[in-house]
Amino acid sequence: MIRPRSDVALMEGYHSPQLDVQVRLNTNESPEAPPTAWTNALNDAVTTIEWNRYPDRAATELRAAIGALHGVGPEQIFVANGSNEVLQTVLLTFGGPGRTAAVWEPTYALHSHIARITGTSVAVGERAADFSTDPAEVARVLSEARPEISFLCSPNNPTGVVDDEATVRSTLAGVEQIDGLLVVDEAYGQFAPWSATSLLGEDVPLVVTRTFSKTWSMAAARLGYLVGPAAIVAELEKVVLPYHLDAFKQLAGTVALAHVDAMNDRVTRLVAERERLIARLQQLDVEVWPSGANFVLFRPRSIDGDTVWSGLVERSVLVRNCASWPRLEGCLRVTIGTTDEDDRFLAALEEVIA
Repeated sequence: MIRPRSDVALMEGYHSPQLDVQVRLNTNESPEAPPTAWTNALNDAVTTIEWNRYPDRAATELRAAIGALHGVGPEQIFVANGSNEVLQTVLLTFGGPGRTAAVWEPTYALHSHIARITGTSVAVGERAADFSTDPAEVARVLSEARPEISFLCSPNNPTGVVDDEATVRSTLAGVEQIDGLLVVDEAYGQFAPWSATSLLGEDVPLVVTRTFSKTWSMAAARLGYLVGPAAIVAELEKVVLPYHLDAFKQLAGTVALAHVDAMNDRVTRLVAERERLIARLQQLDVEVWPSGANFVLFRPRSIDGDTVWSGLVERSVLVRNCASWPRLEGCLRVTIGTTDEDDRFLAALEEVIA
């Protein structure tokens, strides 16, 4: 039997447990479905698909709609099957054997995982004690490793920390000095107080990635995109497989962009619920980190995280156990759910840690 290449054989992959529970708060999905108006509009639009024809290879209408949302042209938008495929395409284009990607841990595990799958070396730095990005550590890694690609995740997954503009600007300046590319992963960007998209420019080595999975309530669609210089987008288009984005997905994303106000309303409600949940957690015997995303990282003080995670599952509540992330021993991450779901989680957590 044929075997995989040796470096891939040693990889564990990236997985979240899928258990049969009543309250599932472990994968940062939206607790609300898309608006009925979107569903109805999409049902009507599906009848226009020519199923016997290949989809628009350039995803012209979808890219134009996303570009309009960000005030840029379609030539500055790259779309793919979820933001993970966007990241993979970036690494296939600008990474690979003999090249390096830089990350600062703890952060989104797929930055390193996809890099290694594509044969890209990974240079690892550390975040500060409060999990913020440490400019001195960034400068050290950039100087020593001179990575072709540097990843910042803001809001950071799984910590929820948001990098301020000064931090991103200083990182970008360092990346420019070594002729690299800065990728700011904003999968949770709509929940944060600012966006690195404000720093984009045709001569700026910066791209920002986004997803429809969270704020657009479209995790099932697997649709993500990148905003960046047209020259970089053109290079990505050379690498991605032909017709990689099917017609239904393009249509679903385009229709969604006609419902921006509904998306913004969901974000407002989730941010308010996030702050309520944080306030309640701060009253319990747990350490809580501030969050600019749709999840909260916390660590029980008097009982180990594995025990708490198991106790919650026994009470039909599923959160993410983050113990496998660097420096996150005993930490758990809870997605912001509905008020009822969050109250179920809080009640279960109080029982377990009592």
